[in-house]
Amino acid sequence: MSLEEEILETVRRYHREKAEIAEFIPGETPILTGGAVFDEDDRVAVVEAALNMRIVSGKSTREFETALARTFGLRKAYMVNSGSSANLVAVTALTSRGLGERRLQRGDEVVTVAAGFPTTVNPIIQNGLVPVFVDVELGTYNATAEAIASAVGPKTKAIVLAHTLGNPYEVEEIAQIARDNDLWLVEDNCDALGSTYRGKLTGTFGDLATVSFYPAHHITTGEGGCVATGNLKLGKIVESVRDWGRDCWCEPAHDNTCHKRFGWQLGTLPQGYDHKYTYTHIGYNLKSTDQQAALGVTQLAKLETFSAARRRNWQRLRDGLADVPGLVLPEATKDSDPSWFGFLLTLGRELPFRRAELVSFLEGRKIATRLLFGGNLTRQPAYQGAEYRVVGDLTNSDVITERTFWLGVHPKLTDEMIDYMTSSIREFVRSKVGSLAAV
Repeated sequence: MSLEEEILETVRRYHREKAEIAEFIPGETPILTGGAVFDEDDRVAVVEAALNMRIVSGKSTREFETALARTFGLRKAYMVNSGSSANLVAVTALTSRGLGERRLQRGDEVVTVAAGFPTTVNPIIQNGLVPVFVDVELGTYNATAEAIASAVGPKTKAIVLAHTLGNPYEVEEIAQIARDNDLWLVEDNCDALGSTYRGKLTGTFGDLATVSFYPAHHITTGEGGCVATGNLKLGKIVESVRDWGRDCWCEPAHDNTCHKRFGWQLGTLPQGYDHKYTYTHIGYNLKSTDQQAALGVTQLAKLETFSAARRRNWQRLRDGLADVPGLVLPEATKDSDPSWFGFLLTLGRELPFRRAELVSFLEGRKIATRLLFGGNLTRQPAYQGAEYRVVGDLTNSDVITERTFWLGVHPKLTDEMIDYMTSSIREFVRSKVGSLAAV
């Protein structure tokens, strides 16, 4: 046995010793909204990459990208350093001159929702584009295809939408709207890895899809994300934007993959200018490392198991709260099978207490809560003065801002934890209204 093999075997033993399941003590053990699950293969993968000093993007990154593309059934997947970076790369790629008349240009409009995550919307603004905000439905917390269609105008060039907390929107219909109007569709799939709509994985309907691998998500690489596409032309642009904007596609530490490194002439550069230093896009360095990717490879193999646990935990929460009046419980979009990211609750106006009171009660019992991201983003200080357009009203987005929060459903949660969450909510509501039936 080699020294490396001895070390990795020791790592396995170390993991098994550390993997003892702690007793759950209600009110003392934190119940978090997110939690990554690691086994010994995950720990070994990270250590093995570190032992071999794979500190930049390389072998494991290529393996992970290939596995991701295969999971989606798409041609390409490009790993980046976060889901937010994935959104930035995806939207920026659509501004490429290489797309001709279809490229997004300053002042073009992009349809999205107001009740979303900031970094779904920020790349639109950062690229000089104009967000067109529509409202969402309570229950599904997604915009309908009808709402999206109503927002399409003469300046509209793209649709950028996230599947809210893992719940798919009517993505097949919205993809058809995009095709009918010659629009790009970017699926922000960061919270929905493993979700399906009409039997097909979300992230496979649009021109580009983004994923996040932050620890709270369905699988994790620590920090990390990816952009996936079935369009090879878009893929080449995505890779360029991610990799400094350069035209060269050589892997790190490799030269002359094109066999004419000094035979190019682009822009007004002199003939023979080094292709490694020729830039066709205004890009970034948003790559990840092999240590992250090595963890991603082992995590991806457990995606179905993790998704099944999320579905099971979500359903147990819903069943436990089904008879509590005054709560708007979450609903899966028709024809979908969500791989849930969280469990959303909205307080009805008839309830005699505010969200802050219930959230404070739950947090006091070590039950973590989160708001639905930025609520109505048009009310956030960051967007005061930003150029945007609103179609219709944002009534439900305002309700979300004032009366919605969510709980975790991640695979680390046990039935005992789920039941403690539901019993705590039931106890609080009963304390405020006298009996559940009285609401």
